[in-house]
Amino acid sequence: MNEILAKPCVGAIIEKTENNERYILIQTRQKEDGNETNGMLEIPAGKIREYEDIFSALRREVLEETGLKITKVYGENDVISNQVGGVTTISFEPYCVTQNLSGAYSIILNTFLCEAEGNLLNHTNETQNIRWEKISNVERLLKEETESVFFMHINALRKFFNL
Repeated sequence: MNEILAKPCVGAIIEKTENNERYILIQTRQKEDGNETNGMLEIPAGKIREYEDIFSALRREVLEETGLKITKVYGENDVISNQVGGVTTISFEPYCVTQNLSGAYSIILNTFLCEAEGNLLNHTNETQNIRWEKISNVERLLKEETESVFFMHINALRKFFNL
């Protein structure tokens, strides 16, 4: 029997304030194998490569999908690192962990709160319409059009908005 394992992933809720207005970075999902999830709104996220430090994976995925450079990951300074023999481990606390238990594909998503800088890309091979959206609009979408948001990001965004 061939065992199929859940894939570890990272995601970023990136917020900024401009002219006293709060924004969150969102994008439209457009993956090559996205099928029915293409067209949904999402936050930047992606898979962690084998032995890749989770924070490096987060920075890489955000840069690849948005063009932004992460300047701060909340909680990163609280990482506990350990080395025993030739094995190095880290322990960390993401903002929210979400596991997909049925449908689609099995992933475990570690979402972090972040700050970033730089210029947004127009699109990538995985995303379209990368943009800063007013917090109030994203909150309304979560309340009124939940099915338009990628299912793996709903719980972290609900936690962010205290919904």
